[in-house]
Amino acid sequence: MGDYKSTWREKIGYGVGAIGLDLSYGLFYSYLSYYLSSVLGLKEGFLLLLTPLARIWDGINDPMMGTIVDSTKTKMGKYRPWILIGTASNAIVLSLLFTSFGMSGTKLYIYIGFMYVLWGMTNTMADIPYWSMVPSFTTDPKDRNLVATVARTFSGLGQGIITVLTPYILPMLSSGMKTEKGYSASGFSKWAIICAVLLVTFALICVLSTKEKHVVYNSGEKFSFKKMFQVIAKNDQLVVFIVFAMVSNTGWYLTSSTAVYYFTDVLGDPTKQSLFSAIGAVGSVLGLLVIPVLSKCWSKRKIYQFSLILTIAGYGLMYLFGPILNITIMLDICYILASIGIGSMFVAQTIFLADIVDYGEYKNNERNESITFSMKGFLQKLAYTVQTVILFGGLKLVDYNTQIKEGVINDSAKTAIGIIAFGIPPVLVLISLIVFSTKFKIHGELADKVHDYIVEKRTSEESK
Repeated sequence: MGDYKSTWREKIGYGVGAIGLDLSYGLFYSYLSYYLSSVLGLKEGFLLLLTPLARIWDGINDPMMGTIVDSTKTKMGKYRPWILIGTASNAIVLSLLFTSFGMSGTKLYIYIGFMYVLWGMTNTMADIPYWSMVPSFTTDPKDRNLVATVARTFSGLGQGIITVLTPYILPMLSSGMKTEKGYSASGFSKWAIICAVLLVTFALICVLSTKEKHVVYNSGEKFSFKKMFQVIAKNDQLVVFIVFAMVSNTGWYLTSSTAVYYFTDVLGDPTKQSLFSAIGAVGSVLGLLVIPVLSKCWSKRKIYQFSLILTIAGYGLMYLFGPILNITIMLDICYILASIGIGSMFVAQTIFLADIVDYGEYKNNERNESITFSMKGFLQKLAYTVQTVILFGGLKLVDYNTQIKEGVINDSAKTAIGIIAFGIPPVLVLISLIVFSTKFKIHGELADKVHDYIVEKRTSEESK
């Protein structure tokens, strides 16, 4: 049999599904913090407590969902049914999370807390099966790189729609009580509903355009903490991946989540964020070309290291030209460098996870695709948690909540926002680079052994 590959129809159809996922994902991670703190006026202490508590539950829920997906067997396959169920559920919760129904006080805090946790659960229901499909499309390393690249391209498009259009769309949709920059609770609610409808639409296109080829079922397997810890503990490279990916992702989340504060409160012009985000989107698209172009002469390991170094350089220059020198046009230009690195980084991380699934089967003779890929969603949420602690911890130290109510942001708060957005991220990415370079071993001879083992095993299974 040898390697099996995917068609371009499947690649494009699969990628379209990522647009919807990132509309929900982008709105949650890039704008929820601002919506809760600056629009609804929730206290930083509540958000500092809520996010870690939600991650504790995610630590249980994400691998549990991975086990459920791995044990699913239907005529549609094991991934696509859950993509439909998960996106439909997540669409409903996204709309409710950004709709406060005029509540205030304790009732509002309870409602937001419940919806916050529920968003994470429903996002997991869609995200884990979606990204877990990658190994089922192809065993060919180059084709797998291409599938991941296409998916990340569309994923970046979804994120770009949120970051570029939101500063313009929100004032258009907003009515009633608005912030100084024209944002209101009603505007966020309407925008979330629009994104929710698109989320379901793109998921349908994805499911109808793809086919699960070679799928390994773990029939009858039930979730257990023992099983979850065994999968993680037996796959040493999964543990390494969780560490270096979580740290680097935290750096990116700090910039994407704090940008709205920087352009709104520091520069006083939220529309400038659209240009910043558009330039970043261009960089992200260019970043998607890094692996296909450089793979002709470099290994995945060298390409990933190059991506992180480029990200560090871009962020360092952004901090210099932004908070220190206040040259906004240079801040925007330098974001291209950082975004090229980040775009390439995310594609490589998806490829690494597919390789880690194969490595786990090679090492332990047991394949756990969805449990392994559930770590991707969990580490992203964990990264967002660390980002939230840094962001709201910093805002609380400078008494941001009081200042936003008074309508005047002082210099210490502006300095803190600049450091959080552009100063801390390069340090985190540098730490990630060190961990990856010293601890991640799936490259060279070991990677070849894993690939040959998987192909021979699949050929043997097909011949029976």
